[in-house]
Amino acid sequence: MTALLDAARDPAYPAEIALVIANVPGAPALDKAAAAGITTATVDHRSQGGRKGFEERLDAELRARDIELVCLAGFMRILTPWFVERWHDRLLNIHPALLPAFKGLDTHARALAEGCRLHGATVHYVRAEMDAGPIIAQGAVAVMDGDTPQTLGARVLEIEHAIYPKGLALVASGAVEIDGMRVRLKSGDGAPPAPLIVPAT
Repeated sequence: MTALLDAARDPAYPAEIALVIANVPGAPALDKAAAAGITTATVDHRSQGGRKGFEERLDAELRARDIELVCLAGFMRILTPWFVERWHDRLLNIHPALLPAFKGLDTHARALAEGCRLHGATVHYVRAEMDAGPIIAQGAVAVMDGDTPQTLGARVLEIEHAIYPKGLALVASGAVEIDGMRVRLKSGDGAPPAPLIVPAT
């Protein structure tokens, strides 16, 4: 979230962060956003009468503020197909792995256990299936022989901070289109397209 807020401070950035909303009262992100002058809201998932009530309230809060795109950042709840379809192609997520590999949790430990030489992060459109959806941007890091899940995760986090603002910028500016499971760059003005991949470091 902080990376997105920092990127959006640039007047040339194609997206405005209009709202930060949390499902946990007192989440640190709310204070960070408020300090940056961003409107905040909380929809406590524990007090909405179940998942359906929570998602209906969340949807209502977003629509009441004319939100166009939703970026999940540190949001650790699986959204139902109802909500995902309501925000079809307007809901983005960042995942700490090179999807479609290592969906779910503990991605860094699993990448090490599988002997991966490259690991990274993915910005993608959200679909009803967990950690699925057309891939907007990916970034990779080399896996070092002495890596632990913690050291590898720290380098992947740097990649996440780099590619999430880039992925959001591509979508918000209308620079991409979805073709099945492929996200393609539009080439309207003849200029070379911006890269969708951040090289390994």
